[in-house]
Amino acid sequence: MKKIVIVLMLLVSTVSFTQTKLYVHPDAESYVANTKMIAILPMKVQIKLRPKQMKDLTPEQLVQMGKDESLDIQKAMYSWFLTRKKRGSMLVDVQNPTTTNALLKKEGIDIHSYDDYLPSELGEILGVETVITGTYETSKPLSDGVGVAVAVLFGAFASTNTAVMNMDFTSTTDDELVVNYNKKVRGSIGSDAQDLVNILMRKVSRRIPYTK
Repeated sequence: MKKIVIVLMLLVSTVSFTQTKLYVHPDAESYVANTKMIAILPMKVQIKLRPKQMKDLTPEQLVQMGKDESLDIQKAMYSWFLTRKKRGSMLVDVQNPTTTNALLKKEGIDIHSYDDYLPSELGEILGVETVITGTYETSKPLSDGVGVAVAVLFGAFASTNTAVMNMDFTSTTDDELVVNYNKKVRGSIGSDAQDLVNILMRKVSRRIPYTK
């Protein structure tokens, strides 16, 4: 019986990794040296539910799920970088997402739709030298409220959980891509979205020139 319990615990906690795609600009160190602060913009989130799950949600609910998820990811990323900053391993400052979102809204910019603006234009509004943008795909929402709703509707352990993050660090001085990080992780039935976000952030923080 004890052996069975141990095996089940291992199955529940297992997270597998896939190939990492990483691009770093040849002059990345120079860009980092000239960066005082970075801003994390809300990511474009896609929640990939099964067809059976999709039919129980309206298009408006699905859009709202993505927006809620993007804000939670933005906060989670900020918290992660802030912890690294306090430990002395983050080489630049990170703008509070509340400030980032408020400054964009004051300029009439939809925080979930800013593709019409160059990074240099966003940087001028935000007062930062680098902006983080990207996409995040998940099969299980991170947001507590969304996650609970999905669990109630479809079952908490309906499927394994996967997450794909494609993150860009772009200079606002010349709109040059400094870092692109693409990573996919797959968790077992017991892993939740927060586990996957933490894993992704831990991985990226080890690979980017903005940390040491």
